Amino acid sequence: MAHDTAGGLTGWDLEGFHSGGDTEAWKRLGSHIVTVDDDERGPITGTRFAVWAPNAKAVQVVADFNWWNGDDLHLIPGSGVWATFIEGVGAGVRYKYRILDQWGTWHEKVDPMARYSEQAPGNASIVWESDYTWEDDDWIDRRTASKAYQEPMSIYEMHLGGWRKGLSYRDLADDLISYLQWQGYTHVEFMPLSEHPFTPSWGYQVTGYYSPTSRYGNPDDLRYLIDQLHQAGIGVIMDWVPGHFPKDDWALGRFDGTALYEHADPRQGEHLDWGTYIFNYGRNEVKSFLISNALYWVSEFHVDGLRVDAVASMLYLDYSRPEGQWVPNKFGGRENLDAIDFLRYVNSHLYRRHPGILMIAEESTSFAGVTKPVNEGGLGFGFKWNMGWMNDSLGYLGLNPFHRQYHHNEMTFAMVYQYSENFILPISHDEVVHGKEAMINKIQGDDWQQFATLRAFYSYMWAFP
Repeated sequence: MAHDTAGGLTGWDLEGFHSGGDTEAWKRLGSHIVTVDDDERGPITGTRFAVWAPNAKAVQVVADFNWWNGDDLHLIPGSGVWATFIEGVGAGVRYKYRILDQWGTWHEKVDPMARYSEQAPGNASIVWESDYTWEDDDWIDRRTASKAYQEPMSIYEMHLGGWRKGLSYRDLADDLISYLQWQGYTHVEFMPLSEHPFTPSWGYQVTGYYSPTSRYGNPDDLRYLIDQLHQAGIGVIMDWVPGHFPKDDWALGRFDGTALYEHADPRQGEHLDWGTYIFNYGRNEVKSFLISNALYWVSEFHVDGLRVDAVASMLYLDYSRPEGQWVPNKFGGRENLDAIDFLRYVNSHLYRRHPGILMIAEESTSFAGVTKPVNEGGLGFGFKWNMGWMNDSLGYLGLNPFHRQYHHNEMTFAMVYQYSENFILPISHDEVVHGKEAMINKIQGDDWQQFATLRAFYSYMWAFP
């Protein structure tokens, strides 16, 4: 039986969400198993559903428990958030929202705040509450006291689904830990684990920002994997994609029939290269949604750092756009001032809340001050991927050994600007795919020459200042 109550949620609870200051929005929005007091019957347990859809004319929850027929949500006055409490609904229930737009069309959408989702090709959101008990206190204490710039860091970047196919989060724990220890890595970096629709992809087209992909198990199975890595002394970095999101009609795009999370103007709101939407970083609710998401992975999953994908595409309004196809900022410049403010906000907030974590920018231009503190005018990242070093050195590596003598500058140029930022030297997944070949095959010569050259190259990389 649906109640007219919002499960205890009020307009006051949502003030921070609307001001851009709610950094834990997942605790208020989405689906939550809660207990409410009924005047006649006392405490009643069920699930509260809450979703932000300010321009909708009506919102329903369609789910297993109502045979996908729809129970109405009620607008919390002045908040643009619709909510309802449904008695007796517990964990494991699949649901979606059905949203009536201003023009009278119904749209079926997954929950932007879902913390668990159905496996692709299904996409329903799933009610979930964690009961995981962490055992990594020693690791967290050590991380808090760590000195990132003085300590060795060697990162193994991997796509979890392609590493040893068919393994779950729990299966992976033993195999992965023994491999990383044998190889001497201090950290593992997972390419995005947020829910995404296309299995063969790497996960950079996110449709469930709060939902660890269910391809390898449930959210607590991922917690187990991270916990085991921590107990083995290995840090966990996760790729985070706040730069764009896909246009799947059941996901974030045009959520209530209008451009809610994205810019309405395609010159600001669409990535032509990737066929995706761009977040509206100037909108307070979008800020709350994204900063909460960054904090969510660090606080709820004990992730030790986020490598922020495609930062350059966020920083520049004319990124990969032809003349006349972009909108300058209020000063007439090409910098995206809203995105710059947002990145500073995320970095300073996360470092304050969780000292010892790593915020890493994948930023491919020479934007100044990426790893400078926010109070000194920087973006506030801890580290920046040195893409220039990677491109130069891999170009050098692929040359005929005789011709390398004319290109030594490609191996030394990075030393000229090495101290302008806190750099990480990456060999990115982007460089060993799509016909770009594995590292060993980039090198000319026979097997012996290829292996000897690659050993020398890796030694050079490890010894780089």
